[in-house]
Amino acid sequence: MPSVLIVDDLLSIHEMLDAVIQPTGFSTSFATNGEKALARYKVEKFDLVLADIDMKPMDGITLLKQLKAYDPTCVLIIMTAYASTDSAIQALKYGAFDYLQKPFRVDELIATLKRGIEFRKIQTDRSSSASLAPVNLTDIESRLLGNSTVVKKLIQQVRKLTTVRTPVLLNGEEGTGKSTIAEVLHANSNPADAPFIRIDCSLSDDADLRAGLLGQGGGGGAWIQQAKGGTLYVEHLDRLPLPIQKEFVSVLRTTSNTFRLICSTSADLESLIDEGKFHDELFYRVASIPVQLPPLRERIDDIPILVRYFVSRATNPNFDANLVEFSAESLAVLGSYRWPGNLTELSQIASQIASSIDVRIVTPQHLPQRLKDLKLWPTMAEHLATEQQRYITIMLNATHGDKKRAAQLLGIDISLLG
Repeated sequence: MPSVLIVDDLLSIHEMLDAVIQPTGFSTSFATNGEKALARYKVEKFDLVLADIDMKPMDGITLLKQLKAYDPTCVLIIMTAYASTDSAIQALKYGAFDYLQKPFRVDELIATLKRGIEFRKIQTDRSSSASLAPVNLTDIESRLLGNSTVVKKLIQQVRKLTTVRTPVLLNGEEGTGKSTIAEVLHANSNPADAPFIRIDCSLSDDADLRAGLLGQGGGGGAWIQQAKGGTLYVEHLDRLPLPIQKEFVSVLRTTSNTFRLICSTSADLESLIDEGKFHDELFYRVASIPVQLPPLRERIDDIPILVRYFVSRATNPNFDANLVEFSAESLAVLGSYRWPGNLTELSQIASQIASSIDVRIVTPQHLPQRLKDLKLWPTMAEHLATEQQRYITIMLNATHGDKKRAAQLLGIDISLLG
């Protein structure tokens, strides 16, 4: 029988919740404040914690933080009065599973508890599986190429994330490899045949987004249904229209425990929240674990291995790219450039080299002039404007949503991009 620890300083709430929860198959225990709840949890480790947000001296959010520090798999549901809804939404940022707004309906309460138990079971099963079958770190390293300190830290973070089902927000400039991280997380935390549903909010119109994400009756659209048991990867989340964002929150409240949600963006979502351009609750539901991807200019030491990899992917199969060497001078040029387009830009340049090289040693003369001439370096804004126009042109002539084809036409290695 799943166990629920109810934390509220009002005994009348204890009695009411006990009366409605126990008959549905849960065992209930109680604490009148956060300190007592924390002490009991450390001894008994309940399946769920249902805590009021407004308590003294330790409020619900403080209790949440301390429980998460003690047990990252703890599933806590916040109860809040209408006036404290903003605080409850903030609790999602610190890892609350969900919140209930008083007065809540009994069916809503029980449904939320059941979803919490399902999520708890998934977390427990995944942790047990992880202890028996360690993540293939070699496989992760083969996708996240590089030996720099920032990449090594990223690999370790990704490895840890494969053991949980918590939503992940990938943040980084365009071309830093967000799609690769999403694919690695999916491949290392799901069965081999689990679905990986990938949607790009910048390429879908409102009608497609509504049909795919929302569906009818709040149960989720086609993409949500297809992702069950696997991963839903939402790219360019900042491009999701605000009205759809609000409805998407409702869908996630009832379906998020059925799939792994990974989102990505190159925008500062918190700034967009301040400007009223992004829904705060959606942010806290998807950003409980943020992953920041470093731009290429912060991992210059990785350029030699990356450019050789891209050249090997771009050359004719009959041409042994392993025999191609980059002179120290050419690597110095590549290392001094600021790479506004990150891996995307490096991939394009590697393709140009592969298509024109007729010698075994790449020297500065084989590199584009703009890399060698500071005056020709584009600003970030200029680069993004140019690439956006190229991308739009290609997509207008490609099958709707066919990002792989667009990448091929642009000369980009899609396996490392995002």
